[in-house]
Amino acid sequence: MPRSRLSVVRVELLAETVAFAQRAAEIADEAAARAVRDRGVFTLAVSGGTTPIPFLNALAQRDWPWDRVHVYQVDERIAPDGDTSRNLTALAAHLLDRVLIPPRNVHAMPVLARDPGRAALDYEASIVSHAGAPPVLDLVHLGIGADGHTASLVPGDPALDVRDQDVAETGEYAGWRRMTLTFPVINRAREILWLVGEAGKRAAVQQLIDGDTGIPAGRVARERATLLVHAAHPSELVVGP
Repeated sequence: MPRSRLSVVRVELLAETVAFAQRAAEIADEAAARAVRDRGVFTLAVSGGTTPIPFLNALAQRDWPWDRVHVYQVDERIAPDGDTSRNLTALAAHLLDRVLIPPRNVHAMPVLARDPGRAALDYEASIVSHAGAPPVLDLVHLGIGADGHTASLVPGDPALDVRDQDVAETGEYAGWRRMTLTFPVINRAREILWLVGEAGKRAAVQQLIDGDTGIPAGRVARERATLLVHAAHPSELVVGP
């Protein structure tokens, strides 16, 4: 099994949903405070899925200076606005519509553009405008699939090997074409926060902990990453060397 040569990811196992969400929000709090103090803005990239919903609800209770927060998407399905398949739909319902963030600070992926390739470059430019060139996002939130994918970087997709763009369109996966952040911009992030529910994903979670670069998630930088696992039986996961 190929393994990452980078330092180990920090792993925390939590059995309770409330504790899982609050711990994730605490990590985001710390990242936001540092970013606003040091650079005046906080750039946050958020993934989709059901696991992060308690985290988003917890963030909605935070008294952040929302006018200094810029929210980006890690990935998005090419689906109509408001479709329940869109990551943006849940992100809006559980966070964005509940806080006083200026609309200009919400950066939705332009998945309905006529030219997705051009739109991906435009989205990259929007990240550069607030995170520098090359862009360094303050906090990137990721999840993992049972097949080891993260973002919309899935096994066998050409986007896995994109090195000269920070945003790319993908082929079809699980019935949808998508837009995704690529490994270069993810791996430049100041901090990476993995939020994972291990139900049905235990093997992939263990591969991630072990540093298996044979899965897409294993190719994400580890030295600035924290992995929070919402596990019903945490003791069954091996987190040591």
